[in-house]
Amino acid sequence: MELFNVLTVEQAKAVISENYKKMQLERVSLTDSLGRVLAADVLAREDVPGFDRSTMDGYAVKAKDTFGASESLPAYLDIGGQVLMGKEPRGELKIGQAWAIPTGGMLPPGADAVVMVEYTEELDEQTIGVTRPVAPGENVVRRGEDVQSGSVVFKAGHRIRPQDLGLLSAVGVTDVAVLPTVKVGIVSTGDEVVAPEKLPQPGQVRDINSYALYGQVKQGGGSAKLYGLVKDDFDSLKETLTAAMAENDIVLVSGGSSVGTRDVTAKVIDTLGKPGVLFHGINIKPGKPTIGAVVGGKILFGLPGHPVSAMVVYNLLVDPLVRWGSYQNAGKELFIRAKLNRNMRSAAGREDFLRVRLYFDQGELMAEPVLGKSGLISTMVKADGLARVPEGKEGVEAGEYLEVKLF
Repeated sequence: MELFNVLTVEQAKAVISENYKKMQLERVSLTDSLGRVLAADVLAREDVPGFDRSTMDGYAVKAKDTFGASESLPAYLDIGGQVLMGKEPRGELKIGQAWAIPTGGMLPPGADAVVMVEYTEELDEQTIGVTRPVAPGENVVRRGEDVQSGSVVFKAGHRIRPQDLGLLSAVGVTDVAVLPTVKVGIVSTGDEVVAPEKLPQPGQVRDINSYALYGQVKQGGGSAKLYGLVKDDFDSLKETLTAAMAENDIVLVSGGSSVGTRDVTAKVIDTLGKPGVLFHGINIKPGKPTIGAVVGGKILFGLPGHPVSAMVVYNLLVDPLVRWGSYQNAGKELFIRAKLNRNMRSAAGREDFLRVRLYFDQGELMAEPVLGKSGLISTMVKADGLARVPEGKEGVEAGEYLEVKLF
């Protein structure tokens, strides 16, 4: 493939999607499903709640028996029974009756509303006065009002949150089908890169990318494994990538993707299997010299060596696969709109991604570009997210709104 015959981000996603095999689903228990992505729709097995129930302490009544009631002229009702928590009422509420009922209690047959205890007065042990009328359905949750039996509770692609565990429990679901946790292998290349515990010699730098990418994978719910540093050597890199591909679903190799005689990443990848390199270059800044490949149904990305470029490309192309299992499921990712606070130049024909710091000014969310070269990791630390400048714009002016993807 011709070097830097660049694709758009969407084209790169499409060609990756067409060439890799999606992972098989697995079933996990309810308590192990938090943070996992559903692989299939979940249907409610029963109504929630399963019966008409009171939302207040008070008296179950026929609403029409309270019409016209007031403090000066209460509606007098006979106490016909009492509802016990967790028990089905014995008997039926009749015209002119009221049944004592606790919050969450099951309405007796014949009742269609509940009068709050605050709006009643006891005349004797057998009679109450209602001082405020209620409408049918007032202070009552109807059967199936929360969830109806047979309805889709969650669609495939939904990520389980704490409140979702409660709803799944409510409908009697104790295990769900989820996408497997994505395993990601991380390799850094470069003769100039040394481990963080070593003191860099002149011309050397500590490994930034391995640890930044490791954090991104873990933050997205993936399983990350570091394969260490590899010199710019064909055989060494091929050996490491072969091992990483055997053990992971996705492999990230940073460095060695740009034009240069010692950049061997693309050549190595093309010897690993078919279809091999699918693209080498995407029309974004930063991150243009990105490699996308599929080998034996597994995905391999060659990321630029500059830390900012590597992290930006990860956010665009890798993060959706780790978090959601596919680019299609990632359509629900949250972007916010913020107003740019200064003019920024951009080249037509590419997408630019600006590191921005967010703040409020007179109640409006503002985005301030964090300026700096793509080799400066501190610019990512100072930023809150990436603002997208669409392809075709020759810059953006202060006051324009941009979409921002939060870190």
